[in-house]
Amino acid sequence: MAGSFHDAEDLVQETMLRAWRARDRYDPGRASVRTWLYRIAANVSLTALEGRARRPLPSGLGAASDDPGAPLQPSADIPWLQPFPDSRVEVRTDLRLALVAALQVLPARQRAVLVLREVLEFSAAEVAEQLDTSVAAVNSALQRARTAVGRIDGADTVAEPDDAATHAAISRYVEAFEAADVPALVTLLTDDAILEMPPVPLWYQGRENYGRFLDRVFALRGPGWRMTPLTANGQPALAAYAPDDAGVRRLHTVQVFTVVGGRIARNVVFADPVVFELFGLPQKFS
Repeated sequence: MAGSFHDAEDLVQETMLRAWRARDRYDPGRASVRTWLYRIAANVSLTALEGRARRPLPSGLGAASDDPGAPLQPSADIPWLQPFPDSRVEVRTDLRLALVAALQVLPARQRAVLVLREVLEFSAAEVAEQLDTSVAAVNSALQRARTAVGRIDGADTVAEPDDAATHAAISRYVEAFEAADVPALVTLLTDDAILEMPPVPLWYQGRENYGRFLDRVFALRGPGWRMTPLTANGQPALAAYAPDDAGVRRLHTVQVFTVVGGRIARNVVFADPVVFELFGLPQKFS
């Protein structure tokens, strides 16, 4: 719902506080504790999202760039979407980064209906009770939400991080990246692969543009990078460490990959220190 790990933690705390204050009014004859808590959580989220700007990825803001030399100027005024570290939350394929990004486009109540019905698997009647509306309104909102995100998500084609072909693709990507071998990296991509780098609003599409940008990266930062494996949003991810002038490898980015058919279809590269903190990553590679 929130698109932000920190915001989600705050909303969970508010949910628990409200539940504690209302504990004497809980009626086990009307709903399970789970249903009751999610009712509170949904309404806490809806209240928090009123008037709040959506959290996008760069690809949701405009056309792709074809200039690999464009200035990498961060946009601090945009509340960027954040990844979810799998080590800190139980994440399923329902929370792929692409789906969470797609959810941000929806009105808040449609987001709530989609999450409650599709991710948490409540019945339409339970969701109607949680959101103080009718079953017909829930079904209508769900249909509109499915239509809006159906072409964006593509979660059914995304492989699991431990899938053999996915693991092999990421391993080859690490090997080629640490060798600064751009031609080898490009062979691992789908034809229309996407590279985006929040908080920089630029994004690139296609093997050629992806490769041209990586040529620029290695020209600026040099070879000698190291990467360590992670998972985020139920997807394979890497922490990338770049060498500084003294040869010390310092944390540079967290990269979250979408792998389809054994090839990399998207790489979302997060350079925000807030994201680094979420994953508890060391600042230096050792």
